[in-house]
Amino acid sequence: MTTIYDIAKRTGYSPTTVSKAFNNYSDVREKTREEILRTAREMGYLPNAHARTLTTKKSWTIGVLFVEGTGAGFRHPFFGAVIESFKQVAVAKGYALMFISKDVGGKKSGYLENCRIHGVDGVVVFLSEYDDPYFKELLESNIPTVILDYETALSHTVCSDNAAGAQLAVEYLASLGHRRIAHISGGEDTFPGRQREQGYRTALELQGLEVREDYIALGAFYSREAGYGAMQSLLALPERPTAVFASGDLLALGAVMAAKDQGLSVPGDISVMGYDDIELAGYVTPALTTIRQDTTMLGTRAAEILLSSIGKSREGHEALVLPVEVVVRESCAPPGGNEV
Repeated sequence: MTTIYDIAKRTGYSPTTVSKAFNNYSDVREKTREEILRTAREMGYLPNAHARTLTTKKSWTIGVLFVEGTGAGFRHPFFGAVIESFKQVAVAKGYALMFISKDVGGKKSGYLENCRIHGVDGVVVFLSEYDDPYFKELLESNIPTVILDYETALSHTVCSDNAAGAQLAVEYLASLGHRRIAHISGGEDTFPGRQREQGYRTALELQGLEVREDYIALGAFYSREAGYGAMQSLLALPERPTAVFASGDLLALGAVMAAKDQGLSVPGDISVMGYDDIELAGYVTPALTTIRQDTTMLGTRAAEILLSSIGKSREGHEALVLPVEVVVRESCAPPGGNEV
């Protein structure tokens, strides 16, 4: 069995330094720590978790609270990419991830009790329903949390600038000459959906364009099916839009499918723009023009903020808002002859 003395001999560092590297002591340089951890992995060394907990008063476990409304779970490309980035940082710092739920031992108890039973050091949160009383109970506890795609003064938060991204989308479509710009909304039930719809409305006003309620269609749960249905309703209007901005790329892909099924060309007859820049966006036909969220930065910064807060006072929470950008591809073009 490999010991810290074997690792010390292989790396040339002292056993004390090796031990400190495993326990994230601040007086060990990051380069040294990474070299020791890499060597430990190569040698198959597994530190005793119980011993580490007794020594550091930490479980070295991060809880992942992930509940989203589409049913896709980690198959959803946006959430999967963000959590993968979060995981890479946490694992590199010596932490393991554990999913938490309201059920413990087959009995409904709540998120907080689950976290306390397993002794997690902190929790990263992805939720579609933030009014859940079990979640509020966790939020009001002394367990450090960081929430993705939400804003609250009770926790660290990391999100993209949703409203600004929607404004960029409308501004881009307007710059192509579009005046009848519709929106497939993610819905008022989600924080990103509310922010993006508000950004859409604000941008239309700034462009001097009418905000038409019949041009706002609900794309519940950000799914392709919802995007398809929402686009059908928009195309059935007496005066259909010439461009559609969808609150998510999956919604946009569904909208493109609906347009094609009605014999329309994208972008020849109608332009479609998404939000997220999932990997698939660049490979479909036409390739999707969209608003890019930096999923790597979202996950990385969330992990860094949460890990740095462990063991510290909960006074003051960081609210990080990351910029977004327009990615121009093939699904948008100037309007055809039917634009007024």
